[in-house]
Amino acid sequence: MRIKPLAAVPLAAVTAATFAAPAAAHAGAQAAPPRVPAGTTAAWVVFDRQAGKIVATRNAHRKYRSASVVKILIAIDYLERRKSVPAADARLLRIMLRSSDDDAASTFWDRLGKGQIIVRQARRLGLSDTTPPPASKPGFWGYTSLSAYDIVRTYRYLLDRADARVRNTILTHLRHSTPCGTDGFDQTFGIPDALPRPWAVKQGWSGFGTTPPVRCGGGGGARAVGAPISWIAQRATGSGVPDYGRPVLHSTGLAGKGDRYVMAVLTAHPAGGTWSASVKRITTITRDLYRDVTR
Repeated sequence: MRIKPLAAVPLAAVTAATFAAPAAAHAGAQAAPPRVPAGTTAAWVVFDRQAGKIVATRNAHRKYRSASVVKILIAIDYLERRKSVPAADARLLRIMLRSSDDDAASTFWDRLGKGQIIVRQARRLGLSDTTPPPASKPGFWGYTSLSAYDIVRTYRYLLDRADARVRNTILTHLRHSTPCGTDGFDQTFGIPDALPRPWAVKQGWSGFGTTPPVRCGGGGGARAVGAPISWIAQRATGSGVPDYGRPVLHSTGLAGKGDRYVMAVLTAHPAGGTWSASVKRITTITRDLYRDVTR
């Protein structure tokens, strides 16, 4: 059974209340929820489109700094503001969404009004936990604050309300996420490593320095691009950004036949934590979460 498309609901009615009852009803539904290691903060929401309800949730409204997950909102904002896409911009969208390219994101961020992108999208999609970067750091798109709840709402908007051109452009790129980001980090943690295909993903990482511990060898390429958000984070003392001083890893997307499951798994790891240990944590959490909701 397919859920009633959000298109049938007036925009004014698409608020946090749309998910509130299912979230509450299923907050304790997991028989064996994933174990979160000490020192790690985790949040997740899983929405089952076939059942039409949230089937797993933890810290659903806790805010995290977005890292590269915000690139989905940047892409929606860009595509919905124009009827056609020049070839040069199409290339930027492709590398931004598939390989998490930071320069491409910064190009759109500056062109579209920086934090106003987030203001517009939060209002349009009904994202109650999503806010722009601090006023003192307007250029740092990775300092956008968001929640697992709002990320799931964003994917549901793409699936059920967005124009087909916008939906198909973004989800086609996310279905072809490359193993490597253009900054050389491996972006196969979480959903790609933990779940069987098919899936579509947008990953996020921040706070692990500018040089990956092991350079990723394929897919997205191995060139370093611009100033990674992890490097920017080291200079943002006192910014008020969620989990400043702690590395974050996020894995979000669609999973299962017919995009049955909409998933967002957000994590913040101990200060000074290693990339390999952090990747292992989020991948284990994601695998256990998926097993729990699909058994």
